[in-house]
Amino acid sequence: MILNRRTFSAALVASAATSLASTRGLATTSAPVTARNVVLVHGLFADGSSWSEVIGRLQAAGLNVTSVQNPLTTLPDAVASARRVLARQDGPTVFAGHSFSGMIVTEAGVHPNVSALVYVAARAPDAGEDYTTLAKRFPAPPASAGIVFDGDEGRLSEAAFLRDFAGDLPEAKAKILYAAQWPFHKALLAGKTTHAAWRSKPSFYAVSTEDRTINPDLERFMAKRMGAKTIELESSHLSLISHPNEITQLILEAAGQAPSG
Repeated sequence: MILNRRTFSAALVASAATSLASTRGLATTSAPVTARNVVLVHGLFADGSSWSEVIGRLQAAGLNVTSVQNPLTTLPDAVASARRVLARQDGPTVFAGHSFSGMIVTEAGVHPNVSALVYVAARAPDAGEDYTTLAKRFPAPPASAGIVFDGDEGRLSEAAFLRDFAGDLPEAKAKILYAAQWPFHKALLAGKTTHAAWRSKPSFYAVSTEDRTINPDLERFMAKRMGAKTIELESSHLSLISHPNEITQLILEAAGQAPSG
């Protein structure tokens, strides 16, 4: 078949569009299936109770919810913990992660039980991507300077925790969370994902516009790259505590149980 210039140009545009679609997530083209299960994963400087405000709301909506206790040792350990919980679910499951646990969602989210992904101010690397290098494309967030180490274990100083991690929470509540802070191992930060679940699963992202732990522009970049349904909250890094209604609604939408806006 002979192509004229117009036909050839149209073919190039169609090819480019197909290529772009193949490199992004499916959130913009695929509606999530209805799910009754939700698995939540916490990030650094926290434990599974950090999801408490969201858990109660999801349970009130009739969902079966499990909050994984991330061991914060190595990425393979953390992924294995999440996979064991995902394997116990009895059907389609929304897999949601906060902060560092976006790495876990990205890696373990390829599990067949996972129907949709939710990232809450979370890391969202591509397969094999060096997240540290990616993050350096944006100004370093203030919380980075507040990490202190005791040998191989890292944690946030109290000042950094209250100011840069939980900045929009009442001080008394933030201090309780600080007291329960779970240290992470240096080895955890060296892990790289081998899968990018957001390339094949409907994805949702909550950006925290006042985040001082992950640069908000980095969050926007990752959300846009994956083609996620995105909301922006005027929130610190802990939007799952300061804005539980909005985070709950985003998860319900990912579960096919709330209207898209």
